[in-house]
Amino acid sequence: MKPSPVPARPAVAEPLASEPLAALGAAARALQAAERAGAPRPSLKGRILAVLCAAEEDDRVDVAMIDHAATELGARVAHIRPHLTEHSDPHTVELTAQMLGRLYSAVVCLDIEPRLMERLGAVAGIPILGGLEDPAHPVAQVAALLGDGSDARKFALQALLLRSVA
Repeated sequence: MKPSPVPARPAVAEPLASEPLAALGAAARALQAAERAGAPRPSLKGRILAVLCAAEEDDRVDVAMIDHAATELGARVAHIRPHLTEHSDPHTVELTAQMLGRLYSAVVCLDIEPRLMERLGAVAGIPILGGLEDPAHPVAQVAALLGDGSDARKFALQALLLRSVA
């Protein structure tokens, strides 16, 4: 069996401190201004992101928003409905994490237990982003600073993805 990759970044994105939060806000504002000016934006071309969503609904607004934000930056997005829980067999979780680390540049988790995200992140070696649906998440805070509307959330998500993946 091949050894597990060593994570190059924190396994699970931690809440952002005020300084990185300000940087995330500045990046989101820059993305917003670039789109308004028709200027090229940073790219995630060639990157593949996974959205792990435990819920059964395919038409969730947050899944569609993440997909839209990532694909606008040139990334491809795979939607995965895992059959794992924090109580899943450790070997199964480890194998899943290894596969995720080999196939994707980052994983966005929705409705996934924090302990399971930690276990995946400990082995995957890629950013595991969770809690995006939480109103207290930095993405929601930055979106609120940018103004109302889905575009504000899109730019905040794009800034987070660029910060995490690029």
